[in-house]
Amino acid sequence: MKIRSMELFKVAPRWLFLKIETDEGISGWGEPIVENRADTVMAAVKELSEYLIGKDPMRIEDHFQVMFRSGFYRGGPILTSAISGIDQALWDIKGKYYNAPIYDLLGGACRDKVRVYTWIGGDRPSGVAEAAKQRIDAGFTALKMNATDEMNYIDSFSKVTAAVERLAAVREVVGPDVGIGLDFHGRVHKAMAKVLVKEMEPFHPMFIEEPVTPENNEALKQIASYTTIPIATGERMYTRWGFKQLLQEGIVDIIQPDLSHAGGILETKKIAAMAEAYDIAVAPHCPLGPMCLAASLQLDFCTPNAFIQEQSIGIHYNKQVELLDYVKNPEFFKFEDGFITIKNNPGLGIEIDEVKVRRAAEIGHNYRAPVWRNEDGTYAER
Repeated sequence: MKIRSMELFKVAPRWLFLKIETDEGISGWGEPIVENRADTVMAAVKELSEYLIGKDPMRIEDHFQVMFRSGFYRGGPILTSAISGIDQALWDIKGKYYNAPIYDLLGGACRDKVRVYTWIGGDRPSGVAEAAKQRIDAGFTALKMNATDEMNYIDSFSKVTAAVERLAAVREVVGPDVGIGLDFHGRVHKAMAKVLVKEMEPFHPMFIEEPVTPENNEALKQIASYTTIPIATGERMYTRWGFKQLLQEGIVDIIQPDLSHAGGILETKKIAAMAEAYDIAVAPHCPLGPMCLAASLQLDFCTPNAFIQEQSIGIHYNKQVELLDYVKNPEFFKFEDGFITIKNNPGLGIEIDEVKVRRAAEIGHNYRAPVWRNEDGTYAER
């Protein structure tokens, strides 16, 4: 079996899909995307396709090694996201060839279901208590919200108060047993992060996410000294080499590799195994589309230290279409009591509605994240 063609589809709200076809009629789908940089990743996939077309799609490990290492310059979000989508599509092909789910090919299931969380609030969080009640009434047992809006290196305590009040309102609505993830989104610098975690601790968040940007991971050790709240990071980190030092230093409790950014299914499986050796949990990052979520679930089902899964249904980014709009078997993602139950569909497990994908790609998108500024006019992390 040989790879015959690779076709890309840029579709709303901000996604990029890849279809790989083989000469035996088996095709696979993946999601190579960097939000805000879809065209750049498209170019990377097209360059990599020059090597891949005509090759055996089953040699996934070897293809990763060549794609990652043969260009001399390695890593970074563009290259590893391109590789990630290709990897997902190749695993989809392999699973369909063997008529087996991907988790079976990676060692087999270690759980019957995986807990998921849902998003509340938006980029600048508001109305979170009401949204939390709606999600809990719908059966979710965990949710996540942005902790705050933009913050300067040193900012007013009123912003801290506002963030804590939002968290308190959500905790009051959902009770003590619902998990609340707080995404700092790298918006907060070290000094303010120390203040926030101390003030938020009485409301027992499930975790705090990216309290600083990954370039400043060394600050996590100091932030951890101020709180017992589990600290999570990793959505903007790539490959096992990118996670190596973070894991060795033991300064986080949860890693959040993204299967559309970190290198794909196999690479993230290796990252998760490294984390398990350091007694660190895995919660795959996934505010993206159906292939990334399906790939994440395949990983979750065969990874003992994966404890919860992000998913983007209802997320504030999905203004035009939803994740399920591109899937013919949406029941694969059915939530029951806050969990998704394991399925035995081959490959990624989802059937893509190619007609809808092609129609959406005719329109495409030009997603650009807004630029935020602090009160003094300086650029603000978002």
